[in-house]
Amino acid sequence: MDFSLTEEHMMIRDAARDFAKTELLPGVLERDEKQEFPQELVKKMGELGFMGIMVDPKYGGSGMDATSYVLIMEELSKIDASASVIVSVNNSLVCYGLEAFGTEEQKQKYLTKLATGEFVGAFCLSEPEAGSDATSQRTTAEDKGDHYIINGTKNWITSGGRADVYLVIAQTDKDKGHRGINAFIVEKGTEGFDVGPKEDKLGIRGSDTHTLQFNNVKVPKENRIGEDGFGFKFAMKTLSGGRIGIASQALGIAAGAYELALKYSKERQAFGTEICNHQAIAFKLADMATEIEAARHLVMKAAWDKDQGNNYDQSSAMAKLYASKVAMDTTVEAVQIHGGNGFVKEYHVERLMRDAKITQIYEGTSEIQKIVISRNVLKD
Repeated sequence: MDFSLTEEHMMIRDAARDFAKTELLPGVLERDEKQEFPQELVKKMGELGFMGIMVDPKYGGSGMDATSYVLIMEELSKIDASASVIVSVNNSLVCYGLEAFGTEEQKQKYLTKLATGEFVGAFCLSEPEAGSDATSQRTTAEDKGDHYIINGTKNWITSGGRADVYLVIAQTDKDKGHRGINAFIVEKGTEGFDVGPKEDKLGIRGSDTHTLQFNNVKVPKENRIGEDGFGFKFAMKTLSGGRIGIASQALGIAAGAYELALKYSKERQAFGTEICNHQAIAFKLADMATEIEAARHLVMKAAWDKDQGNNYDQSSAMAKLYASKVAMDTTVEAVQIHGGNGFVKEYHVERLMRDAKITQIYEGTSEIQKIVISRNVLKD
């Protein structure tokens, strides 16, 4: 088995690393403090091709593979997970969903602008009572012949206040269960579509998270994605790719915290020597490095499965389950290695620790990943 990156992959990784260090890092603490959406940086990421990494160039995308996507996500997440989650949602959920299942007209109208960063996309599945359970949607879309009327509430929507295009999952026929669910494209500013207050979050504070209200929102029939009743399958297929994005984000957060802890351990002295020379610290670093490498292999395997056209439901769930745990464990240890300084914002590790927690929650909690994995291992 060949675990080496191609020259092209290394160039892509290095470009993302350079952007993260030169563009994301300088204002990351201020954005976290002020909960400031990185609007200008999103435009720059669009210019670099980061907002449409896997999209076909004929729609304005970069035409890269899932491995490139993972490499870019890891490097961005080492520095700023708020910026990387915007990239993740735009790529894994919105662009992928439209390119894979949208009509040519939908792709020309929306995908071409999303892939270049001119538009930002949001994926609207979670609800107050249903979370990420697509089968329990209370948001409704009533079929009126040539259009639908959408009513309901979506919450925890990434880029909810800044997006231009929203992919909304709603129930059209409750009696049909999951076969009565549809997915719709809703444009910003549509009458009856209201954005609620911004959430004051523990982590990824630069990411714009809102509750959305749909009050008799009229959506033309041409804005439905796929055939009638395709919404559940659409949500499940896009979420599998979303897990790869979040797994790579978790990996990046862990790797970023580890790099900071390693550097600090070689500079900070205690009892007459650098603290990395004390076995208690050295063993922590060894565990962190091992777990990060294991997470990286799981994430890369999921990306490889997607690139090869294999079913990646299980591998993406495994990657997300393990990488998110490693992100949480590694950032906690990074704070510990920094001692009192780990509690201070200027050392960045406390922010990474706060950011890490969300990777265990969105795109389905750890328990949901275990459901996906167990269903796959038990079906044989």
